[in-house]
Amino acid sequence: MSPIRRRSRQHSGRRPSVRDVTPRTHWLLLATLVLTLSAALLLQGYSRHMFDSTADGAVQAQGPDTGVPDGIVEGGPVIDGSAARTAAPAARTIALTFDDGPDPVWTPKVLDVLRRHHVKATFFTVGTRVAEHPELARRIVAEGHQIGVHSYTHTNLGQSPAWRRSLELRQTQLAIVGATGVTTPLMRPPYSSSNAALTDADWRAVQAAGHEGYLTVLTTLDSEDWKRPGTDRIVAKATPRGTAGQIVLMHDAGGDRSQTVAALERLLPRLQAAGFRFATVGQAVALPAAERPAVAADQWQGRALVTAVRSTDWTLDVITWLLWAAGAISLLRAIAVFAAARRHVRLRRRGPWGEPVTEPVSVIVPAYNESAGIEAAVRSLVASDHPVEVIVVDDGSTDGTADLVESLGLPGVRVIRQLNAGKPAALNTGIAAATNELLVMVDGDTVFEPDAVRMIVQPFADPAVGAVSGNAKVVNRGGLLGRWQHIEYVVGFNLDRRLFDLAECMPTVPGAVGAFRRSALLRVGGVGDTTLAEDTDLTMALCRAGWRVVYEERAKAWTEAPASLGALWKQRYRWCYGTLQAMWKHRGAFVQRGQAGKLGRRGLIYLLLFQVLLPLLAPIVDVFAVYGLVFLDPVRIVGLWFGFLVLQLLLGLYAFRLDGERPGPLWSMPLQQFVYRQLMYLVVIQSVYTAVAGSRLRWQRMERYGSLPPQQGTQATQGTQGTQGTQPREASGAS
Repeated sequence: MSPIRRRSRQHSGRRPSVRDVTPRTHWLLLATLVLTLSAALLLQGYSRHMFDSTADGAVQAQGPDTGVPDGIVEGGPVIDGSAARTAAPAARTIALTFDDGPDPVWTPKVLDVLRRHHVKATFFTVGTRVAEHPELARRIVAEGHQIGVHSYTHTNLGQSPAWRRSLELRQTQLAIVGATGVTTPLMRPPYSSSNAALTDADWRAVQAAGHEGYLTVLTTLDSEDWKRPGTDRIVAKATPRGTAGQIVLMHDAGGDRSQTVAALERLLPRLQAAGFRFATVGQAVALPAAERPAVAADQWQGRALVTAVRSTDWTLDVITWLLWAAGAISLLRAIAVFAAARRHVRLRRRGPWGEPVTEPVSVIVPAYNESAGIEAAVRSLVASDHPVEVIVVDDGSTDGTADLVESLGLPGVRVIRQLNAGKPAALNTGIAAATNELLVMVDGDTVFEPDAVRMIVQPFADPAVGAVSGNAKVVNRGGLLGRWQHIEYVVGFNLDRRLFDLAECMPTVPGAVGAFRRSALLRVGGVGDTTLAEDTDLTMALCRAGWRVVYEERAKAWTEAPASLGALWKQRYRWCYGTLQAMWKHRGAFVQRGQAGKLGRRGLIYLLLFQVLLPLLAPIVDVFAVYGLVFLDPVRIVGLWFGFLVLQLLLGLYAFRLDGERPGPLWSMPLQQFVYRQLMYLVVIQSVYTAVAGSRLRWQRMERYGSLPPQQGTQATQGTQGTQGTQPREASGAS
């Protein structure tokens, strides 16, 4: 018994052991991941890119101040906004305060100076920086210093809406709780100074903070260290002119604070020698308890916030590196594909493969319910300018496909009927019945150009060639979906095939138009039925058997593409899932030598990168693009997208020129990025999930619209760009 007959399983109308699985968990998982990533990037964007890095002492726009009570203007620097009361430090008492930290460089240096001089201070911290460096916040509290709130993103609270003021205070408090386990009632608004500088807007912010339980701490002495005027100037500005108690403003973050550290080393012993004592703000104004242990719920929320912020930092770093890598790989791919296409053209122009191949060819047409297009397909084959025998294998059709072919009475056409057993079995039946060494396999919905058979068999002049891929072209190009698939066939499939040809790692000879040596097929056991991409499985088997597979762009055939999103989904789902099956089946090629090694280390790696891994990154790319438009420079993001689009258009123009196509459909390429690309990466995601879950996929049916005309050739396709007015018919099994 021949190896083909041994591998052809006769079924009674359906494939065996196929479980009808409708996976849904992965969509819930994908939605969860996208939402989680979006939330993480939203937190990252708010924390980092809403941050106001303007120096505290910078000149701010002044507004009216008539609404600020006189008692506040003339009172102490510690304010209870809810009761309009103030407090001031005791005489000869100095409360050193440090804003904008914690900073991983300067905060530890400041703390070291304070410890050497046995001085306690108050640190008004920024929430984002506490979340980034919780260990520094813990050290501040552990060493007996007080910690306070300085907003979450260092924003001007007086100019912020009420919801943001509340959010800024709450998030900073949670960050402090998450890092230290304590709460603080002390708050200093960014860009504040003395009581006399309060505006009406500032006073409203102070009142709102008071109603939320905060005491606002302003200053009486500004060291102006934010200007970095020199150590002497900082010391002079921070030195009291009398014996009144003071709250001194300094900074432990926001830039180079080396002058602040040096000034502290001189200021502290000088003031101690002058009889001043240093205290925290709470001690200076005799607060009963400036810090309290946080309740358990707040501690859990605070830890979650700190963990989330630190995780988003790590996540953003990983995403950034992945996107840079993906961008670099995609650019290199574009360059490689372009260079390969140019070289492929030059090589093909140097001359024929050898002596012209004139021997007859057997054309095998597997057909299952193909009555909509079988007549056009068979007539185009009979009209070939090369001697052919046409074998139509009717795989249990129920729509009269076999009867229709027989009624045509065309010379050289045979019809073989069999029970429905699937496309691989139908192909193997045709291979066994063929009388010629050279075989062409064609789908039942495909129309050949008159010279297509002659062109596709010429590479067989090279005895090392075992299979040839032809140039499949979309006939139903009407509407956006048709144009997008036309672009994909010309730009994606055909440019890749030129690269695969040069690299001698062609992974797929399409079922629509492919040629094979019969002896090569027999050597690998014929067409297998263990994957849903039997053409890819067969091609990889031939490569691993040592045969070379090439691309002949002059062998043109016209095929119907899916005319609806649902039909496209089914087709591409089957293609992608079947390709994954074939890649896994032939994974051994990675470690083989010769032609098999070229397939494994070139072709399979290429497929893994660009047909599996990069599409899986696509949702991240889209989410990150929205993040960039909102929080980064939108002009830069749009510029990057436009640059990528221009690169795609240039490749498209070149590919269309190589294929002799008019470039008109390329105008729809920008729209393709917003709809078609998303559909394709969702197909990959579902296919990968199905493969990982161990599910088997039923054969996906594709509707046939009969848009191929009875006459063959390029001219015959003009005017058949749409499918309106046709009744869809379904094809499966041998589709």
